Amino acid sequence: MDINQIDIQTIVSKVMESLGEDSKTQNSAPGQVPTMAKVAVLTEKQKLEIKEFQIPQINDDEVLVKVEGCGVCGTDVHEYKNDPFGLIPVVLGHEGTGTIVKLGKNVKTDIMGQPLKLGDKIVTSVTITEEDTFSKMHPEKANLSDHMDVYGLLPDDEYRFNGWFGEYIVLRKNSSIFRVNDMSLKERLLIEPAAVTVHAVERAKTTGLLKFNSMVLVQGCGPIGLMLLSVLRTMGIENILAVDGDNQRLKMAQRLGAKYTFNFKDFGKFDDMLAGIHKISGGGVDFAFQCTGVPSAASSIYKMIRRGGGLCEVGFFVDNGDATINPHFDLCQKEITLVGSWVYTFADYATTLDFIRRAKGIGLPIEELVTHDFALDELNEAMHVNMRLEGIKVAFVNK
Repeated sequence: MDINQIDIQTIVSKVMESLGEDSKTQNSAPGQVPTMAKVAVLTEKQKLEIKEFQIPQINDDEVLVKVEGCGVCGTDVHEYKNDPFGLIPVVLGHEGTGTIVKLGKNVKTDIMGQPLKLGDKIVTSVTITEEDTFSKMHPEKANLSDHMDVYGLLPDDEYRFNGWFGEYIVLRKNSSIFRVNDMSLKERLLIEPAAVTVHAVERAKTTGLLKFNSMVLVQGCGPIGLMLLSVLRTMGIENILAVDGDNQRLKMAQRLGAKYTFNFKDFGKFDDMLAGIHKISGGGVDFAFQCTGVPSAASSIYKMIRRGGGLCEVGFFVDNGDATINPHFDLCQKEITLVGSWVYTFADYATTLDFIRRAKGIGLPIEELVTHDFALDELNEAMHVNMRLEGIKVAFVNK
């Protein structure tokens, strides 16, 4: 055989493919992954700096994702303003999505058993950073584990690429990954906040008070409130009241299925608005969701609920202060059924993906909740747009 007639490059490629680069063989997209990449690091309060680091070599149990975008959450803003979690320096961003560009050889499927490959679009859910007795005994309540965390709220370490506010992110062993190839970028940016509301509705359903004919109130029409309203509508609940102080958000609430809207700024005093809600609802709503994170709103919502009704508190994901109620009149005399809601579970993510597909199928304009997008070096401005309550969902998009 004439060796000159053989494609030497083909032979070399096949040998390297069979042997791997080293004992930690990785599936990767050759020529597409740089050695260095940028992230936005919160270095002090209200200061995000763009820093460039070497992308770490992933091991057999890890995944490297090229970030396409990430929503800006109210929790990000709280960390940006006050560092309540004591994380500085930190790479924020937990509402992210992107494309797999390197895949450790032990990572075969997502959490639902769907095969993973290079080029797949993915999102992540909660991560258990350490094993504990609680999560072992109650896997359905992993969100309540003391070792529950999410990417974007992880302490800075040698990985560096720990949040979605960057060009790449490294997903570690046992991360909860969901393949979402069939969804648009905007839909994927909304999965995480949608999961928050799906979990809240699942908590509310445990009271037995959510039915097709229930009169339901949503207080606070920010991204969470509007998404929650959409979940209710896809469930077939039609009698939905929305309360907010912004007419733009209330108009969106109507488009998403709210039958009645109340702008509290249109009333001279709270009791005037309360009288209107009682008139429409026949003395109070059957169930209410409090989504504002404002103590005064958390206090007043009990008065909008009928005797024997229910309430889900969704708004307080950080310490925004104490809310005052009258236990006799607000809770006991009415026999209010009260549930709290905290983040989401793995199972809620699976439900959320079905919700988004269903919402799209019935024509709810949930993609329009994403009203602003900013590049990586514009994230400080994105934070301030969010703080000024402009638009609805503000997002970072890797441009």
